[in-house]
Amino acid sequence: MTVLDWWVIAGYLTLMMLGAVYLGWRQKSRADYYLGGYNLPSWTLATSIIATQCSTNSLLGAPAFVGFVAGGGLLWLQYELAVPVAMLILCFAFLPLRHAGVISIYQFLEQRLGLSSRLLASGCFLVFRGVATGVTVYGVASVIALISGISFDLSVVILMGITIAYDLMGGMRAVVLSDVVQMFLLLGAVVLALVFLADPLIDHFQLISERTPALMNDWGLASGNNYGFWPMFFGGLFLYMAYYGCDQSQAQRLLSAADSHQTQRVLVMNGLLRFPLVLAYCTVGLGLAAYAIEHVDFVSSLPKTSDGSPNFNMVFPAFVSREFAPGLAGLAIVGLFAAAMSSIDSALNSLSASTVEDFIARFRTCSERQLFIYSKLSTLGWGVFAIAFSYQVERIAPTILEAINKVGSMANGPLLALFSMAVFMPSVGQRAAITGFIMGLLTNAVVWKFLPEVSWLWWNVVGFFAAWLTAMLVVFLSRTPLTSNSQGLSVPKRMVYQLVAMAAVILLFCALVTYLADT
Repeated sequence: MTVLDWWVIAGYLTLMMLGAVYLGWRQKSRADYYLGGYNLPSWTLATSIIATQCSTNSLLGAPAFVGFVAGGGLLWLQYELAVPVAMLILCFAFLPLRHAGVISIYQFLEQRLGLSSRLLASGCFLVFRGVATGVTVYGVASVIALISGISFDLSVVILMGITIAYDLMGGMRAVVLSDVVQMFLLLGAVVLALVFLADPLIDHFQLISERTPALMNDWGLASGNNYGFWPMFFGGLFLYMAYYGCDQSQAQRLLSAADSHQTQRVLVMNGLLRFPLVLAYCTVGLGLAAYAIEHVDFVSSLPKTSDGSPNFNMVFPAFVSREFAPGLAGLAIVGLFAAAMSSIDSALNSLSASTVEDFIARFRTCSERQLFIYSKLSTLGWGVFAIAFSYQVERIAPTILEAINKVGSMANGPLLALFSMAVFMPSVGQRAAITGFIMGLLTNAVVWKFLPEVSWLWWNVVGFFAAWLTAMLVVFLSRTPLTSNSQGLSVPKRMVYQLVAMAAVILLFCALVTYLADT
């Protein structure tokens, strides 16, 4: 990296910190800090949600999977087809949570089911998201160290020092702002990369044609294939419903909307805009595969993993450092840095929200000023935890990223079942709901241990239905009368037509998959 690149990075970080100070100086309450005062525009909230999902890990992992990983390619796009359908369902199902007037979505569980369900779900979120944030810090700091030449320790200090200070000062408004800026920077980096890669992609397209098919007719029930269409679609559907609707880090954006209609607009925009961005990432992966054919020393120059093989997750940063001119390379690194900040500051803010709302404000009588201070202290505490855990990642397992994704899939289905009971049938009661949640986790553990040939993406589906069936069995044995609850499940007709049309196109595509994949 040149001096000009460092000036570009320093200029960006300075402007972001000034923006955080400006946005945060009027904050006086938890609603301001966690929800942005309920007056953030729809397009910024939708951009924030997409940006948090399409983070640094996506920009590193997607090109690697599409262009270089054995068995990879454009099959990853199958995963994205579930997003619009998930958004359609959440446009109906999330409204009761929006109407509940909560900051932590787990407070809704207490309102409908009981305190134990709230603490259980919030505790699961804190453990999983806290660990995942530490892994993100490790991955991003490693990339920064590789590209810049500075030490890992200094990379962590720079990354987390700026991110924690930014989050503390600006709160949700600053988080959303950084997400919007990140999207523009990432799009710029991706478009610029595609311009550089256009000629190699055209010249060598035939040589990479085996990576261009986007469909695989495999149910993933006996083959162990995680990239068949059906496990990626149905597993992805339940995963995305759980992630966007039951995970505080994403649901907090939906709670920040001014009203229910804005919440639905945010969901629809996310369903429509996410796929083109992921398609761009994947196209970069194909372009990098073609670039590697043209430059035979490219793969051998990549950093090595612990087993001595090339670390394909570094193909995009390595390409940037080789081909981008001074200044442009700095902008690309800023894009990666912004993506990292987007993921980490969102996680820290949501971890703080769950900690304060579910475990401090729930059990202690405090003034709004005291809770506001606890909010800042909790954010700082989770930032320190993420830093500390980032130093343990290599000692735990070389494949911890995959392990964390699997653990998430174990919990997603049962958690989604818990929330769906609270929304649609709270009369099942807390005992049945929690029993179902635990049985869903145990069922997924059994599938993991004894049915390795079943794709782990199916755990999202298996855990959901195991939880519901167990809860219904407990209700039946206790002879508790059941009543449904449909309060707040209304959507404007125009939006219904848009969503139904979107879902119809996706489902028609699903119906044709078997034929297209076999011909």
